[in-house]
Amino acid sequence: MTHVLFVCLGNICRSPMAEAVFRHLVAEEGLSGEIAIDSAGIGGWHAGERPHAGTQKVLNEKGIAHDTLRARQITPDDFADYDYIVCMDEENLSALERMAPPGKKVHRLLDFASLTSEQNVEDPYYTGRFSYVYDLVEDGCRGLLRHIQTKKG
Repeated sequence: MTHVLFVCLGNICRSPMAEAVFRHLVAEEGLSGEIAIDSAGIGGWHAGERPHAGTQKVLNEKGIAHDTLRARQITPDDFADYDYIVCMDEENLSALERMAPPGKKVHRLLDFASLTSEQNVEDPYYTGRFSYVYDLVEDGCRGLLRHIQTKKG
C-alpha cells in the first residue's frame, strides 16, 4: 500500500481539494485498494471543519465526492506513516522540511504537473480563484498518480 498525504496551510482549501481529486483519480484507475490518501494542515485552526465552501463548490461542479473530509493538523507520526507528503507551495514546503526527520523527502504537488509552469498552488482562501486552483490541483494529481504507477511498475 502506498500512502499519500496532501498538506496546505489550514487544510480547508487546497489539500482537501487535492485529497478528493486524487481519491477520485485513483478510484477511476481501480487502485483504491493500493493507495491510501489523506490531507492535513500545517496549522490546526480549522481542525474538524469541512472544506471551504469554494472548495466544496468546485468539487460539486466536477462531480467529486468530499462529504467525509474534515480538517486536521499534521503530526510527527505522519512523516513515518506516509510515503509521499505533498504540499501546495514554497511556504508549506519550508515548514514541512523543518518538521520532517532527516532524510524524509517532501514534494510540492506541481513538481508532478505537466500542463503548467507554476511551482506553487496559490491559496484560494485569499484569492477566491477556486476553479483555477482546481485546474492546478488536477494537473498535479494526475502527474503524481503517473509517478506512483511508474515507480510501482
